Amino acid sequence: MSNTSTALLSNDFIYASMALYTLAFFAHAVEVAWSVKTPAKSVKKTKLDFSRTERVGRLASAFMVLGFLLLTAGVIFRGISANRVPWGNMYEFSITGALAFSGAYLFALKKYKVRWLGLPVSLAVLLTLGTAITLLYRPSAPLAPALKSTWLVIHVSAAIISGGVFLLANAIAGAYLILDRYEQKGVRPIWAQKLPSLEALDNLSYRLVALVFPLWTFAVIAGAIWAESAWGRYWGWDPKETWAFITWVAYAAYLHARVTVGWRGRKAAWLCLFAGSTFLFNYIYINVWGTGRHTYSGL
Repeated sequence: MSNTSTALLSNDFIYASMALYTLAFFAHAVEVAWSVKTPAKSVKKTKLDFSRTERVGRLASAFMVLGFLLLTAGVIFRGISANRVPWGNMYEFSITGALAFSGAYLFALKKYKVRWLGLPVSLAVLLTLGTAITLLYRPSAPLAPALKSTWLVIHVSAAIISGGVFLLANAIAGAYLILDRYEQKGVRPIWAQKLPSLEALDNLSYRLVALVFPLWTFAVIAGAIWAESAWGRYWGWDPKETWAFITWVAYAAYLHARVTVGWRGRKAAWLCLFAGSTFLFNYIYINVWGTGRHTYSGL
């Protein structure tokens, strides 16, 4: 099979995964919408009956798993077509990042039962993949000379996995803040009654950050080692290096505030979102419009 044929096959798998994620999105939407149980005239309070949509919810999870598998195949065949690891430009970063994000969700789904996150996760993955194939797509090609290193595999894979888990933690922190605002006004809306307690959301977001923070630390250190090998210096305050360090400091501050200061709830959630925003700024703005020695990883 030629490299061109393999690249086209990768594209086909990406499109097929998008179809599955779309089905997952609609199935999760139906799960929430059809759970509303219309009350009798003598009963004023609307209730949710999730037993009515349990099968739809399971089907949505199955679509998510199948979408993840097809996206995995798309990423793998992209790498085969280029005879290298598939993260040499923003298109490849995006499809691999979407894979890491959905993989983090499926891991949490298995361990923590967070199917309620399926709706925003499937939408976020669809938006990422849609942006990748419409705005960021680049034909499969060899790596830039500066990227030809074993450290590309080590450093970037660690960063992508960390980013996927960080963003999942941020989604949970965002859900915390939304529900907290509703509960301050009195009661949760109908669609949110199935979601976990605020304390459970707070703890889950913290556990995910604590789980992956050592890997992000390793990614930053590996990047410095790679920089010394490629450019003869460990650290140069390049924009991407600077923002990677800012992200590290922000998440370290979040963990420190949780463990030593005792921050919980609203303050911790806002700090988690701030840390995640520094990661997204680095990923999107610095890669696309930034300057410095990392511009080869942009468009």
